[in-house]
Amino acid sequence: MSPELLSALTVFVLAILVGFAVISKVPATLHTPLMSGANSIHGIVLVGSMFIAIEANDLPSQLLSLVAVAFATMNVVGGYVVTDRMLQMFRKKPVAPKATEQAEG
Repeated sequence: MSPELLSALTVFVLAILVGFAVISKVPATLHTPLMSGANSIHGIVLVGSMFIAIEANDLPSQLLSLVAVAFATMNVVGGYVVTDRMLQMFRKKPVAPKATEQAEG
């Protein structure tokens, strides 16, 4: 195994462990703002994948850029769907109006 590959794998595994440790300590009330921030990052990824798609000249590059744009789009849309569902958890449920009793007579 080459030292560059071992170094890259070490950084990758450490990034996974640090990311898991950080995210697992986030309280539930902060998940929605974090998702909104993540959606903006995913939007940047989408724009970047579109720039790469513009520069694609041969068929394999075009196919890979199409896959990149599709995955980035799914990531953005999915992030907004999850954020909307999380925001619905914090909304107050509408209370049905009380029925007024009419006096007969």
